[in-house]
Amino acid sequence: MTTTVYFATNRVANHPADRPENYTFSMVAPDNPLQVTYGTAFVDSAGLTADTVGAIRSLQDLQKGGFSQTAIDDLSQGGRNILVFVHGFANSFADALTRAAFNREWLAQSGVGDADTAVVTFSWPSRGQLLTIPFPTLPYRSDQRMAGGSGLPLMRFFANLLPILETARRNGRRTFLLTHSMGNLALQAAVQAWFDNGNGDAEMFDHIFMAAADIVDDAFDASVTNSLAPLSRLGRRITFLHNRRDQVLDKLSETLNSCHRLGQDGPRGGGDALLFPPATYRSVDCSGFTDYDTGFAGSHQYYRRSAGVRAEIAALMGA
Repeated sequence: MTTTVYFATNRVANHPADRPENYTFSMVAPDNPLQVTYGTAFVDSAGLTADTVGAIRSLQDLQKGGFSQTAIDDLSQGGRNILVFVHGFANSFADALTRAAFNREWLAQSGVGDADTAVVTFSWPSRGQLLTIPFPTLPYRSDQRMAGGSGLPLMRFFANLLPILETARRNGRRTFLLTHSMGNLALQAAVQAWFDNGNGDAEMFDHIFMAAADIVDDAFDASVTNSLAPLSRLGRRITFLHNRRDQVLDKLSETLNSCHRLGQDGPRGGGDALLFPPATYRSVDCSGFTDYDTGFAGSHQYYRRSAGVRAEIAALMGA
């Protein structure tokens, strides 16, 4: 089985750019959108065994600054809904693309028609490492800087996607955003950049899913730097997937950042219907799911490794 993944990345790509291993964990100049690489990946064997996420067969249709006309036509005029995916901490370029393919396949096999999507992913320059010796926290700190610094490229990626998504929605399709872990930190910076750059409200997404968000739990407070409060102006529904058993957030992130993370218990004040109107916001406590590897690394991947959580996401996509 081969899965098509449309992608953009602000990673520096060594020559030749059609080899996945040449995409580094260095960042192109954030203020130069023409350095961002767009393309199409074909991923083999994206099966539903959690640790078998497939391998990249080829990278094609590569260009700088935006999608090719072929990709634009495929996405905007295609017969499927669209899922946009932003990966989290400790994902190499290959990880980002193969996990995007994995996400597409488990959603397609969920039995929920609306969850059968075309998938587009944005890959920021994660090192693809969980811990290292002799500096175990180096990958985390590096990824945190890179995710936070990717807000402007991610914002421009959204701007390139906007007409595609608008056309797809006029054709009766639905659009979704799934951000995992530190991908939510990149999203936080992108939302701020969106409005700082004079962009107005744009309901790009029918539903936004924030999974295991490695950001402060008061990120939706309007007074917080890079507040996510305006996110509801870009998406109709927002769902938080959180888990008190997430050991990466509990033992690594909270310790290093000295503050509670949104992905542990949801947003601070999440039970206040005035701050988080139920018509827009929903929280799913995933702490009770145990149908996956709940060890240190696996506990942070419950959004894709737990069949129960996957079913929750698919059901909400169809609601």
